[in-house]
Amino acid sequence: MTAIADISKISAPLPWQADAWSRLNQQIDEGQLPHALLISGPRDTGKSRLALALARLLLCARPAAGLNCGTCHPCELSASGNHGDFRWMEPEGNSRVIKIDQIRKIVDFANRTAGFGLRKVVVISPAESMNTNAANALLKVLEEPPANTYLVLVCHRLHGLPATIRSRCQLLRPALPTAQQSLEWLDRVCGEREQSQQLLDLAGGRPLLAARLYGDESAERLQLVRQALQGVFAGRVGVTALAAALANEELDRALAQLVEGIQSLLRNLGAHELASAPAKGGFRLLDEIRQIQRAIGAGSNPNPQLLLDALLGKVQRMLGEGRLGDNIGGNQTGAHP
Repeated sequence: MTAIADISKISAPLPWQADAWSRLNQQIDEGQLPHALLISGPRDTGKSRLALALARLLLCARPAAGLNCGTCHPCELSASGNHGDFRWMEPEGNSRVIKIDQIRKIVDFANRTAGFGLRKVVVISPAESMNTNAANALLKVLEEPPANTYLVLVCHRLHGLPATIRSRCQLLRPALPTAQQSLEWLDRVCGEREQSQQLLDLAGGRPLLAARLYGDESAERLQLVRQALQGVFAGRVGVTALAAALANEELDRALAQLVEGIQSLLRNLGAHELASAPAKGGFRLLDEIRQIQRAIGAGSNPNPQLLLDALLGKVQRMLGEGRLGDNIGGNQTGAHP
């Protein structure tokens, strides 16, 4: 049903989502919850957690304290992924896009009667991964929403969605976590502040990514990428070490690591350094990599090795053409990329 693992009996929002959650509960109590809700914000800040908590609250037979009860039959079914009135839609298999056949099934589902006589809920994540035909097929449900059916769209890139979709949804931008909120939440995962700080730095201030890195060898690989980028940026080394650090990564992850590493370096530059040639090159390179990510998300299928070779050549030319010294090794936390 959902890519979120280990669903507990009760699904709660994350601490920094308290205001958004209070607003959603008020809308439910007043019968004003929109039939199409668009939750937008940066990756790895908890949007899917919020969508899951809302879906399970809407399906629960006995909500308690603003959350699903965790003990009724609908809650048991939604926890196991077998609730007949709940659909979690995402790209299937190795595909990066949600296709029209998947959305047609959602349209059919939306037009059925709820099996438990309460509500039907659909979560689409990430919504911008719908191809053009899929997005057009969803419009029918958005324009004429069936009774007691709620669509929750989770979106990392708001303008990756067609305007026709955005205009038919109520937009919700949950607050982003502060560094302190992220660290306090990570402390419960890691058990110690020093490691929480290191992981949050490595994750570019995104707490859910930091939590996934905990105890994962990908954290070590990401650190190698950061160190190699720092060497290139400081003019000490070429891109050989960077190529080696990315050698065993899938293309999506390699691109994400490049983005995270370049952002980390740029965040720590002073005002005068931001005007330097390598810093300007870094911003141009970020734009180019994001364009590539958007194209891949829309279904493009480039040759991974050729693409990475070309990008690494640009890293060398754009980041390594001037020296900024060794004062960029630090990192700052924050939820914004």
